Parts: sequence; C-alpha cells; structure tokens
Amino acid sequence: MRHLTYFIACSIDGFIGDPDGDASSMFGFVDGDYLEFLTSEYPETVPVAGREALGIRDSPNKHFDTLIQGRASYRLALDAGITSPYGHLREYVASRSLETSPDAGVEIIADDLVGRVRALKAEGDGLGIYLCGGSQIAGELLDEIDELVIKTYPQVYGSGMPMFGAGFAVTDFTLDWVRTFGNGVVVRKYSRKR
Repeated sequence: MRHLTYFIACSIDGFIGDPDGDASSMFGFVDGDYLEFLTSEYPETVPVAGREALGIRDSPNKHFDTLIQGRASYRLALDAGITSPYGHLREYVASRSLETSPDAGVEIIADDLVGRVRALKAEGDGLGIYLCGGSQIAGELLDEIDELVIKTYPQVYGSGMPMFGAGFAVTDFTLDWVRTFGNGVVVRKYSRKR
C-alpha cells in the first residue's frame, strides 16, 4: 500500500496562504541549508523549472512518484504558461471546473477524488503520493492522509487559507522527526495513528 503524504508549507499559525491562497511571503526563507535539505531530501517536490534552475533536473525521486494538487495550485503554473509543472511525476489535478487537461501528462480528477486516491494507494509498488495542496483537497482527503511533512515558516498570518479546509475532526498523528534551520524554518514529519 502506497502512502499519501501532505507535504505543505505553512505559517506558524497554520495558514498555507493569505485569504486568496498567496504564500509568496514564504519564498524568502528558501535559502542556504534549508534549500539544500529540500533539494537533497525531497527533490521531487521541486517543480521542473526549479529543478532546471537548481541543477537537479536529473535527481531521482526519493519519496514520491505521483502528485495530486488542486485547481488553484495548478492555476499558478498555468498562469506562467506551464501545463506540466511536475513532469517528473505522474500528475493529477482535482478540479470540478477544468473540463479537459491542457497537457496529456496531467489527468483531471473531476469526481470521486477519494476513490481515485484509494486506487492510487492500492497500486502497491512504487513510491508514495505527494499531496501538493490545497486546503479544500486536503480537507476532503484527510481520512486518506498517511503522513504529514509540515514546513513551518517563521511568520504569523492571522487569517488566511488553513491547512485543512474541513469541519472539526480530531485526527491523531505521531511525530517522527523534527528538523530546524538557522533561518527559522521548522520541518516536522508525522505519521498517522491508525
């Protein structure tokens, strides 16, 4: 059984973006040791354009071979003229508003997202599934999430887009490890208690 991992950046107070989903204020913290950690430990989470710029284009995937993201996350790439931002992974976009995919390598999941994720997890062989965002998708898939990798940036938003766009539900996870960086970023990995 493959794992679904929500690999997400957030503020200290748990927001993944401002009320419109913009998280560009966090970009300034991606430097030095932290950037080295991301590119060496989770190279597949860097989009193709970033992999090219950082000289890690051919780095093998370590944790994930499949990506699921929401329409709003995907829209950022489309607005930049990129139709396959994670071409080194199998790409899925959960969207009820995108009728057709603009790229043959990107599959649109228009309905039964939970069922599709369960089928992907049941494939058995292969690496895990990277849940890239966003809030509503994470809320819908909360029961399917096996791991959390939370990159907490030293900022307080006060309000905005929460990590999980869902109703109240207590879901327990176990802390696996914590990594801190000189720029104030803290990365924590949790596994779901089942």
